[in-house]
Amino acid sequence: MKILLNIVAATVLAFAGTVASAEQIVIRLSYVTSPTGHPKGEAAEAFAARVNEEMAGLVRVDTFPNSTLYNDNDVLDAMILGDVEMAAPSLSKLEPYTKAFRVFDLPFVFENTAALDAFQASETGQEMLSSLEDFGLLGLGFWRNGMKQFSANRPLLDPSDAAGLRFRIQSSDVLAAMVEALGASGQKMAFAEVFGALQTRTVDGQENTWSNIYTKKFYTVQDGVTASNHGILDYIVVANAAFWNGLPADIRGQLETIFAEVTAEQNAKAQQINMNARDAIIAEGHEVRQLTAEQRAAWQATMQPVYDQFVGEIGQDVLDAAIASNG
Repeated sequence: MKILLNIVAATVLAFAGTVASAEQIVIRLSYVTSPTGHPKGEAAEAFAARVNEEMAGLVRVDTFPNSTLYNDNDVLDAMILGDVEMAAPSLSKLEPYTKAFRVFDLPFVFENTAALDAFQASETGQEMLSSLEDFGLLGLGFWRNGMKQFSANRPLLDPSDAAGLRFRIQSSDVLAAMVEALGASGQKMAFAEVFGALQTRTVDGQENTWSNIYTKKFYTVQDGVTASNHGILDYIVVANAAFWNGLPADIRGQLETIFAEVTAEQNAKAQQINMNARDAIIAEGHEVRQLTAEQRAAWQATMQPVYDQFVGEIGQDVLDAAIASNG
């Protein structure tokens, strides 16, 4: 009888384990960067680690770095179809859904990441974050990368130095207009393809953050990097709205708490990650060129017409709020 009871007990426990496993919620988190040495990658892995430890058996987050599941050009469509639960695409990828997010691509609109933080925390920024639900996407928050720099296969100090070059850009009409204002042309291209395009001279240059330039080795196939700080690269963390809103309230609440804590911690580290990447590029003997105040002003003046071209689609109120954040 004791043996029979033990067998029954073991069977019940095994069945219970199977049920628990079957009921475990799996969240696939897709992103395009390296999981280490990069602000987005480290944020994604930190979020997954916290969830997998603190919510073990209830929720599991599986991460897919380096475009192994989807690239940023495809991931939002995949999310709407329910093929992935979470992603952290760059803000430029939201152009097909709302033109207001074009404000983040305008050159020199934010003086630094502190201004960007202030804008995203403002009423306008929070309204933009929640504006995607009509498309089946739920904006959870913003993950920081940093300020963008130019690089090319020749030195870039004056805006005229960019004339005639082909720059890899994200899928953004604002960025296309920005390089056209320099007398250059833009080639929209997935992030995973950039190194090969630079190496083979399919494109002559690119614009990116120090962390992207370093972790993807772009600097090794360029003449040098110009510390232009002309734009920002940030990410919006989105979830499939039906999936997220369909989670049990207690599980959703715990996930949102973990997400908010990880976001605050990792965004605070992003600036240092970028500075470490810049220093590593210099330490390897590659040139980083600093702009004088006069040179920077020349770049700003050359790109200023881009504002007039897109303010009607962005909204004057959104642009005004962004500019005001610098104060």
